[in-house]
Amino acid sequence: MKEIVIKTSKQYSALIEEGLLAKAGRELARIHNPSEGTKLCLLCDSNVYRLYGKGGMPLCTSLLEAGFDVYAYVFEPGEQSKSLATVEDLTGFLSDNEFTRSDCIAALGGGITGDIAGFAASVFMRGISYVQIPTSLLAAADSSVGGKTGVNTDAGKNMLGTFWQPDLVLFDPETLNTLPEEELLNGLAEIIKCAFIADGSIIDAISEGLAEAAARAIEVKRDIIEKDEREKGERRLLNLGHTIGHAIEKCSDYSIPHGLAVISGMYLISLAADSEGWSDEPVAHLIRKVMDAFSYELVTDYSAEELASAALHDKKRSGDDITIVYPDRPGHSTLKSIPADRLEELISCGLEKGRSENGN
Repeated sequence: MKEIVIKTSKQYSALIEEGLLAKAGRELARIHNPSEGTKLCLLCDSNVYRLYGKGGMPLCTSLLEAGFDVYAYVFEPGEQSKSLATVEDLTGFLSDNEFTRSDCIAALGGGITGDIAGFAASVFMRGISYVQIPTSLLAAADSSVGGKTGVNTDAGKNMLGTFWQPDLVLFDPETLNTLPEEELLNGLAEIIKCAFIADGSIIDAISEGLAEAAARAIEVKRDIIEKDEREKGERRLLNLGHTIGHAIEKCSDYSIPHGLAVISGMYLISLAADSEGWSDEPVAHLIRKVMDAFSYELVTDYSAEELASAALHDKKRSGDDITIVYPDRPGHSTLKSIPADRLEELISCGLEKGRSENGN
């Protein structure tokens, strides 16, 4: 078993091992004593519930055998469920079943599930414990670690959120076997992001297996959040590709998955940074080379005006400025504050260069 220890305001571990779902009860019992009558709310969408969450399956069996009192809360899959309405319904479910501060939520699924669980845990009775059990590559490599939670509003993605660290992260790589190819690519995009932030060798690690690549991405994220848990400085590097990426998601009404939107955002801001002379070495061609192997089109059809309008409602804006992240050389990225009214110009530059280089 691989263990990655994350030392933030709460120290916890990310455990990675094939077959870990069947051992989840034992691992959870190390931090929550089931003999004390701990209730556990297993939160998952209907797709994940069918695959891993039903009674009689290895996860639920292990939790029951460890002595936990298990309650399942199942919601409809998709970004539309990542809302205050879902959180309100979930917290009502917890209250109806007499959950207390000594009880726990377990997020079984992808990033949407983890965000809902973390946000609800942070506000229910002013804070209860939760654990992350990611079943998607994106959640395993990125969103399950770090304590960011959030729900979407009409104003934008993750517009309401908290910082609330999990007690434990349990990743069973066998869950990746049930993911469609597009969802694997969605997770790979966030892994590739970490390669351009701090560790270019992660690209080579992908050939060693997705579990190893995910672990390397977690280690990059750990090293950053241990220095800046609440995103006051260095942690903002993890937003590489997200300013434009979130805008692409919003413009598509979330039909374009998060990771794929982020990798497009990385590519476009890299092209713009190269044009501005900010980069020590051109990087955009390296992003394109990696993604060409997956036959993914990096340039979006949305206009610079549409994307800038969506991006300027993002949390990264501060007054008349917005902080962007761009890779200035392989394995290294930089934060830069720019006037908000320059963002459309930069996006336009990236789109024009991308379309030119791709013959569009």
